[in-house]
Amino acid sequence: MSCTPSTSFVPEDLDAADWSQLEPLYRALLDRELRCDHCLASLILDRSELDAATSEAEANLYIETTRHTADPEVQAAFERFVQDVEPHLKKVTFELDRKIAECPHADALDQDRYGVLLRRLRTNVGLFRDENVPIETELSLLDQKYARTCGAMTVEFEGEEKTLPQMSRYFEMTDRAVRESAWRAVAARRLQDRDAIDDIFDEMIAKRHQLAINAGFENFRDYQHRRLHRYDYEPADCERFHEAVEKHCVPVMRSAQANRRETLGIDPLRPWDLGVDMKGREPLQPFSGADDLVDRTSRLYHRMDPRLGAMFDELRTGDCLDLETRKGKAPGGYQYQRERTRKPFIFMNASGVQRDLVTMVHEAGHAFHSMVCREEPILAYRSAPMEFCEVASMSQELLCFPYLDEFYGPDEADRARRDQLEGLAKTLPWIATIDAFQHWIYTNPGHDRDARRARWVEIEERFGGAVDWTGLEDARASLWQRQLHLFGLPFYYIEYGIAQLGALQVWCNSLADEKGAIERYLDGLRLGGSRPLPTLFETAGGNFDFGPDTVGPLMERVADELAGMPV
Repeated sequence: MSCTPSTSFVPEDLDAADWSQLEPLYRALLDRELRCDHCLASLILDRSELDAATSEAEANLYIETTRHTADPEVQAAFERFVQDVEPHLKKVTFELDRKIAECPHADALDQDRYGVLLRRLRTNVGLFRDENVPIETELSLLDQKYARTCGAMTVEFEGEEKTLPQMSRYFEMTDRAVRESAWRAVAARRLQDRDAIDDIFDEMIAKRHQLAINAGFENFRDYQHRRLHRYDYEPADCERFHEAVEKHCVPVMRSAQANRRETLGIDPLRPWDLGVDMKGREPLQPFSGADDLVDRTSRLYHRMDPRLGAMFDELRTGDCLDLETRKGKAPGGYQYQRERTRKPFIFMNASGVQRDLVTMVHEAGHAFHSMVCREEPILAYRSAPMEFCEVASMSQELLCFPYLDEFYGPDEADRARRDQLEGLAKTLPWIATIDAFQHWIYTNPGHDRDARRARWVEIEERFGGAVDWTGLEDARASLWQRQLHLFGLPFYYIEYGIAQLGALQVWCNSLADEKGAIERYLDGLRLGGSRPLPTLFETAGGNFDFGPDTVGPLMERVADELAGMPV
């Protein structure tokens, strides 16, 4: 048998959503004789090609479920994959992981090239339990049920049926009565499904706890930290992040909110007062429609760096963008790489507000990351750990500052920059809130929903703003239900905080040397997942640390920048 990897191991006409077509190919990999380290390297490459095909099949099915939550045929197609293909994939993935990780030739591979991959595979092998496969299938279906529930939420407002993302523009209206009415309408609609969503989440908690017990862990938190390959930090480090945010970020946020309250001339500050411009100016409207958003963003990136501009323009072809909100579309936004064709897909719910612009450049950052790694032959190295993937995206939210004149005049651009920096002081506490909440949930799996709501309020008081919730207690106690990561991506949230600190370091570098900072940023992205997290951060120009020694100086820099900006 040749040790040379095949360049066409996977047939071009393969339907990778059909297990009967996948099984012979995976079986061929499992049965392959490995006589040397070159044979093993060949197996890794052929497996990557096949895994890329199955990944893209699942990606396309998932993408369609989020685009058309009310289409039963689309939903059924994804459910068939989850039920009929995914369980087989999980088992064969384990078998291939074990074949590679336990191969006697594995240590003969170049460890600088394969060491990170082997470490991950050995972790996967150690965690796999056959009895967990059906539980994970059930969890996938529950997450789909949550998405359908949220996607169906609409309100009647001003004589029209509107999606919840469409309602976001009203939270920025200068008329306080309109803001309050819009906020209450959305809150009331969410509360209609509060118990149904609690039912879903209760099932998820029980099933996740069972996953952990089956794998020999006391709780799902510790199990999930291991499963997420968190080699460079532990739950105790997350708690250090919580403490640093409480000490350095919460005061900046509360100070900004006190200034907001005084400038608006209102007391107390209510939840519907947090998005309006303090000087009574109309909401920022950076674009009109998806085409306009894409055109302006393209010009922004061509000015920032021609390489980024060229990559962004690639997204305008090949069904890579679904940007505008509509009824029946799932909430949120994401970038999903289709690994076989190596084309990114960006999904969002744009309604014409500043937050949409931020989402656009954020998801573009993810797409850039995928695109600069797409020639990497080892599939596992085409994406980095999430802590660094989010550096790719969050950095773009800040690197775009000098080019906001593509969307705004000078005064509006200053408003957008201030909004973004003030938003950091809100985002980091929210990340700490969600992460601390998850730590409690999964180390106390026997709690009931009343205890969960009470704990949420307690944590929200620790990290939250100076906002009066009188009369809105039910809505406050269920705010967590809007965070989709709690349902489909448990414990995938602290990554945003770690990455935000990395992105702030990239941005600080750009203030001194923009060209050099972007070059280092791209150098980090090109490494994909082939190096440990500290190396990725260092290559991109930052330090991998999220304790007070890092958080404190970065928040001081943010506060200094805000002090020099017009309100």
